[in-house]
Amino acid sequence: MVMPLEGIRVLDWTVFQQGPVATAMLGDLGADVIKIEDRAGGDPARGMVRVLGAQSGLKGRNAYFESNNRNKRSIALDLSKQQAREIIYKLTEKADVFVQNHRRGVAARRGLDYATLSKYNPRLIYATASGWGPKGPISDEPSFDYTGQARSGIMNVVGEPGMPPLWIGGGMGDQVGAILTVYGVLAALLVRERYGIGQEIDVSLLGSLLFLQGLNVGFTLLMDRKEFRATRAKAGNPLWNHYCCRDDKWLALAHLQPDRFWPPLCRALGKAELEKDPSFQDMEARSKNCEQLISILDKVFATRDRDEWLKILRANDVICAPINSMPEAVVDPQVLANEYVADFNHPVWGPVKLTGIPVIFSQTPGQLRREAPELGQHTEEILGEMGYSWDDISRLKEEEVIL
Repeated sequence: MVMPLEGIRVLDWTVFQQGPVATAMLGDLGADVIKIEDRAGGDPARGMVRVLGAQSGLKGRNAYFESNNRNKRSIALDLSKQQAREIIYKLTEKADVFVQNHRRGVAARRGLDYATLSKYNPRLIYATASGWGPKGPISDEPSFDYTGQARSGIMNVVGEPGMPPLWIGGGMGDQVGAILTVYGVLAALLVRERYGIGQEIDVSLLGSLLFLQGLNVGFTLLMDRKEFRATRAKAGNPLWNHYCCRDDKWLALAHLQPDRFWPPLCRALGKAELEKDPSFQDMEARSKNCEQLISILDKVFATRDRDEWLKILRANDVICAPINSMPEAVVDPQVLANEYVADFNHPVWGPVKLTGIPVIFSQTPGQLRREAPELGQHTEEILGEMGYSWDDISRLKEEEVIL
């Protein structure tokens, strides 16, 4: 079965997360992704088992690198040598996309910038997954997910008033930066298909995190709003809030039409007397008396376990969801039914589950085809496809151009 990007070749000169996730996503959709790594250690993410702790490693692998680098082949080169750069130039001639996320200036010093590579292939789509964007006073400074979250303001949006800034774990900035990098690449491929032109695109952590907070940014610019954190116990709309149940598990109510859902919620909670209570009978009254109402709802929800409440609420058409822990989320029946977590037979780990492909195609679905590659695992294979002889490959090894 054909996949959406089958026949597209992507050269991936990326490290850590934002860039690698973007190219993995392109690989999920069928692109042939060739990961270009330094022969003396490769992507630093391969060493994350030492940074994150031994618990992240299994049989010489680590979950961080595996999660970010599936569906790729690896070629290991010493990019300080001209012969290695010549290999990349030859690859570029038949490539569609080149993705890199190194600090500004590094690509030019290596001879791998857009100005250089576009000479070998004017139709090339060259994507930079940057930290700060191509312009501005700090465009050449290093960045990571943490600094991107810090500068974007998102760390002062999550949590409740009075809390210190909170970092959102899991590299959320890198993830959304990767998604928007793919968005840019796909749009550029469409432009090339229609008009025959290649181009350079830049997608930054900072810009991605600001875009992720679209309403926060809009409210700040258009309404001069300064505070975005909310106190759960003082939520102005108690029907857009979360509550703890008897088993210490939480659920969320989500009603942007609270007057419509107030009667069925009262019935579901067995508190019919609240429906017509002047203190709570409409949105304005509930907002004015929100602390009192939330205190009442807290006590009611504390009388039953979460699963029991969810069953009752759904039976009354109340919009609700469990607040899952991560171990609960990855086995949620709805997640599994849509293969948002998918089965994969890993050659080292055996049968495992991995993050699935979130976009469902009716005719051209993506696939989890390859595990993350070992460093330089496909160097000989790729060079052979390019027309290098075994004598050529042996010579390049002896000269330490390739691994």
